[in-house]
Amino acid sequence: MPGSAGWTECCGRLSGVTDSEARKGGDELPRLHRAAVIEDRVHGVLARRMRRRGWQVAVVPYTGYGAPGWARVMARVILSRPASSKPKRPATVRGWRSFVTLPAKDIPVRIEVGGTTHEARTDRAGYIDCVAEGSLEPGWATVRIGVDGGEPAEARIRVIDPTARFGIVSDVDDTVMVTALPRPLLAAWHTFVLDEHARMAVPGMAVLYERLVNAHPGVPVMYLSTGAWNVAPALTRFLARHLYPAGPLLLTDWGPTSDRWFRSGREHKRATLVRLAQEFPNIRWLLIGDDGQHDREIYAAFAATHPDHVAAIAIRQLSATQALLAGTLPAHEAAKSVDKQGHTWLSAPDGAGLWRLLHEAGLA
Repeated sequence: MPGSAGWTECCGRLSGVTDSEARKGGDELPRLHRAAVIEDRVHGVLARRMRRRGWQVAVVPYTGYGAPGWARVMARVILSRPASSKPKRPATVRGWRSFVTLPAKDIPVRIEVGGTTHEARTDRAGYIDCVAEGSLEPGWATVRIGVDGGEPAEARIRVIDPTARFGIVSDVDDTVMVTALPRPLLAAWHTFVLDEHARMAVPGMAVLYERLVNAHPGVPVMYLSTGAWNVAPALTRFLARHLYPAGPLLLTDWGPTSDRWFRSGREHKRATLVRLAQEFPNIRWLLIGDDGQHDREIYAAFAATHPDHVAAIAIRQLSATQALLAGTLPAHEAAKSVDKQGHTWLSAPDGAGLWRLLHEAGLA
């Protein structure tokens, strides 16, 4: 990580550099996909209308991570109606509400990390994703995120101890929470219509994670998903409600990019695993997923290219119906195997079965 005070890297470029400035400097930005152009125009019209009605910018902070000396800070800036005109919180919290948001594009953001202040700007979807220097101690810390005309917010940061040698990367959908992604219509019902309090946890997984955290004090837990950042607050509440250990959510933006209609969920997972390996070269990760959403393929590819960064791979088996609808063969019995790189693969239908196999493998 950088050694100069006040250093910040935001969204893959130095903070404070706008699109127009980049062009003036000779760095032509990639041409946007037609869908992205249309999205930007719609957002622009709506933003001007909402600002005339008195809507203001608001910061939605996400849990980040880092190490002593630096932090990855993630948040989104949106337009929100004034506090005096906000309706009372609805009795039911439907998933679709998370997606009805209006981003604040190219907004200056101040980030305070361990006594050091940094400046950044939101991207075209209102997000910031910055690595910033600051004095932090291992454990949990907070960073302050502020914007002109809006209330500041605090984001929690999981500061990983440099002596840590073991970590957990967990998928979310159908690994810790029943989402039924192999069944698109049911998954859409769970995501957009169902009250968030009615969503179910996968049996035994919260207990499994609690046992792993107790067996490895200080272990970092990362939740890696192809889900959209819009659902991060709801997912955070779900994890806390079902007693999963706290940890950063590593999600993605579902919107169009410069060259395609939607971002690639698989590429997001692959890139994030590689990034974690680079940021924490001494940590070996226990990769936990399910067998219905390409987790086997993604984890196998990462284990092949980064063998020293994988402790083991644990796969939660889908039910027979879920497996058939996902286009895979159902697995009815717990299994243990070793791949060519010597990595242990474990699979079981629930957390209790995975815990037993992890215990037998000496990882508990």
